[in-house]
Amino acid sequence: MNKEKKKDNKGSLRRTLIEWGVILGVIGLLYITGWHTQVLGTMQRGLLATGLIKPDIPAETENLPEASREFYFADLNGSVSSLNEFEGKAVFLNIWATWCPPCIAEMPSIQALYNDVKDNQNVAFVLVSMDEDFEKAKAFMEKREYDLPIYHYRTKAPGTYQSTVIPTTYVISADGKLAMEKRGLAKYDTDEFKDFLISLAPSAF
Repeated sequence: MNKEKKKDNKGSLRRTLIEWGVILGVIGLLYITGWHTQVLGTMQRGLLATGLIKPDIPAETENLPEASREFYFADLNGSVSSLNEFEGKAVFLNIWATWCPPCIAEMPSIQALYNDVKDNQNVAFVLVSMDEDFEKAKAFMEKREYDLPIYHYRTKAPGTYQSTVIPTTYVISADGKLAMEKRGLAKYDTDEFKDFLISLAPSAF
């Protein structure tokens, strides 16, 4: 009886080791091929679809801290500019990278939000890529047929934008106030967030 039990235990252990070997092998293959980012991003996108992860919208927009305009980035043509270019507009500023699964997960919701408000001339979208090779960011957008305005990171002023997490999203009001900071992924294509963003544009004052 004990021999049979030991035999069963050995068989169970062998199956467990084989299963873990297969799992680790698949994970290793995903990392080698670079597909782990896409797979993790897709899984996290499913989590966002539940609507549980949303940005915390402030109850009031008075007495907000000043947002520095000294955040520099380059456009698709390589021309360097800063947030000063969008003075007088509400700004949706998202820091992201193609190698960041949460960034990939939340991008469809940002695109959907952009589609809803892009005709509003008083709202600007600034998606700043942290990729060392900006061509990867361009290829990412083209492959997925996103038309979001993307820029290449240059420098940022200390004080306002201290997050070391990506994605991080900042919302700046038209009068230069930091209305919101969200570290980590979130679902942005909600009526609540859209109304909040538009309320910060000049037409609301």
